[in-house]
Amino acid sequence: MDSEKGGVVLPQLRGSRLPAFFSVMFVFNMAANFVHPVTPSIIQTLGLSDYMFGLALASQMFVNFLLSPFWGRLNDYISSRRTLLICGLGYALGQVFFALSRSELQFVLARMFAGAFVGGAYVSFLTYVVNVSDKPAVGRGMAITATVQSVSSSFGYFIGGMLGEIDVFLSVWVQAATLAACAFAFFLLMADDTQESLASIDARSLTRQCNPFSAFLACRHFMTRMFAVLFLMYGLSNLGYIAFDQCFNYYIRDQFGLSSGYNGIIKAVLGIISLAANSTICMWILRRKDTPRYMVGVMFICTISMAGVILLESLVPFIIANVLFLAFYFISTPLFQSMVAESGRGGDSNLIMGMTNAVKSLGNIFGALFAGFIYEINARLPFVFGFIAFAAASALMTAYWRMERNRQADRGA
Repeated sequence: MDSEKGGVVLPQLRGSRLPAFFSVMFVFNMAANFVHPVTPSIIQTLGLSDYMFGLALASQMFVNFLLSPFWGRLNDYISSRRTLLICGLGYALGQVFFALSRSELQFVLARMFAGAFVGGAYVSFLTYVVNVSDKPAVGRGMAITATVQSVSSSFGYFIGGMLGEIDVFLSVWVQAATLAACAFAFFLLMADDTQESLASIDARSLTRQCNPFSAFLACRHFMTRMFAVLFLMYGLSNLGYIAFDQCFNYYIRDQFGLSSGYNGIIKAVLGIISLAANSTICMWILRRKDTPRYMVGVMFICTISMAGVILLESLVPFIIANVLFLAFYFISTPLFQSMVAESGRGGDSNLIMGMTNAVKSLGNIFGALFAGFIYEINARLPFVFGFIAFAAASALMTAYWRMERNRQADRGA
């Protein structure tokens, strides 16, 4: 039987210590976002190029993309909690390097180092919930995971923004310390979800699995036409989101002159709205058992609100359009993860979760990179780019829904 905690239904798990896991994940994800509201200030303080806000993140996401399937597979052999210990400490060290960076090359290298471990952390969040959940609870567990991540990231922006009002680099140092503490907490509080013994594979097999391209090729075992459409939709939505999000952080400082504190306050308000939306609208959709149909509507609203972001120039209407967009984007994330988890549970679940994070990273790479460089041409071009990406994602989601509807009709025939 499901249990209630804080108004959110927690899935039934087998010795998973889920409340403790979600609590630490909340703090970890908050810390992961401490640096975002102060990054524009750091870039301008050090006199770096405007495009660095996109290039630095794209560098991190590139390494994240390459290693995500590998971390997903490695979890089978060493457990999610050990992966989170390794990746949490590695991520913390990467942020120490970031705090010490003073040139564009140093920024890129520090982000790449952190990216090697970021992917492992976020893949492990997904695989842990999938591995320890009873089958009927997987979708709900994934929805809660996405909700925790979206809400905690907003409050992380707030804390990072407030710390940035004291000193822009204070956010980075506090971030590194918090990430390291969470790494140990994960290891101590999580259950062991090891699927296979490390001794069961030989050195050659392990080396082959360390090759990121071999890990991607392994995804052919589960990849179908419907999965391909779904993953492409997810990649495009992340492409549009990250272009929007990274531009928003830099835009409100560069165009409106707002400090990191204002950025943090805006994102904190979004966190409250996201929690309300995911606790009501998202959970209502999941209970309806027709997620693809409602996902079409969610993606359409994201696309329309992104158009408002492009057209509105005054500060208050601009922020309102942004709030509407982000509220429904945050709803779309758990809905997508629920669809993937329920469709892919089984022997390939860890590979699927690794692929999910890799597709997200791929969208983030090009979204951040394009946003940074086209911002140099015109400050609103990243929002236009995001609108185009969401329009394409909405079309793909509609196609997926029709494919799912036809598949259900064939089953019923």
